[in-house]
Amino acid sequence: MKRPEYVTAERLHHFISEAIREDVGEGDHSTLASVPENLRRKAKLLIKDDCILAGVDLAQEIFHFYDKNLHLEVLKKDGDEVKKGEIAFIVEGEARSILTMERLVLNCMQRMSGIATHAGKMAELVKGTHARILDTRKTTPNFRMCEKWAVYIGGATNHRYGLFDMIMLKDNHNDYAGGITLSVRSAVEYLKKLDKPLKIEVETRNLAEVREALETQAVDIIMLDNMTPEDMKAAVRLIGGKAKTEASGNVTDETVREIAETGVDFISSGAIIYSAKNIDLSLKAYL
Repeated sequence: MKRPEYVTAERLHHFISEAIREDVGEGDHSTLASVPENLRRKAKLLIKDDCILAGVDLAQEIFHFYDKNLHLEVLKKDGDEVKKGEIAFIVEGEARSILTMERLVLNCMQRMSGIATHAGKMAELVKGTHARILDTRKTTPNFRMCEKWAVYIGGATNHRYGLFDMIMLKDNHNDYAGGITLSVRSAVEYLKKLDKPLKIEVETRNLAEVREALETQAVDIIMLDNMTPEDMKAAVRLIGGKAKTEASGNVTDETVREIAETGVDFISSGAIIYSAKNIDLSLKAYL
């Protein structure tokens, strides 16, 4: 599976090096004390829950970052729907290296597979409608790349990566600025001054604010926040394709289909990341 553009060599190096520094510190004393130097062994990544698998590509990066001589035989790829009892990959090389990287690899893959599975389920629930499921910035600090990567693997769509790649005027921005009109006008001037071609999204709480956002003639996406399905349908008709529409708030497995059927373009859900349950995986000696 092709990596999303935000998964860069620089970000991977930073994440992996800091994660190893946090976990290994001055050394993995348990392994150093018990496992002979230069001993070569194999280990298998055992899948213990049905899921959409995610993090295999990252696991290869982690193992090779720590020990370039470790070899992975990949049996299941990122995005594969896998079953309990299957083996995702077999890693072979120095036993010490395998053991020292075991927990970091498992932590990443368990979390990523849980998110990919949840995101995939949500995307499946809106299948056949016009809507696409988006993630949000409600991510774990310093783990955003991996969490958004998991959303992508699961088949949902990444929203903005951070604060730097889009203008999103939420209710607090608009309230502080003196209203939607003033907030958007200021944003347009700001982007013109910096010569930055960023899209502008505006959060609206009711149909009156939808009309105000439309009247600026400068908004690319109008967020319909915590609106009823009836109001969302009315907003979609009112907007009439002049801007993309994004539903937000109270998005659950039970409500997402009804929201999608209002005709919105996107449905954003922080829960596909923060409410995802980790998938049980184990790295076991393969003798």
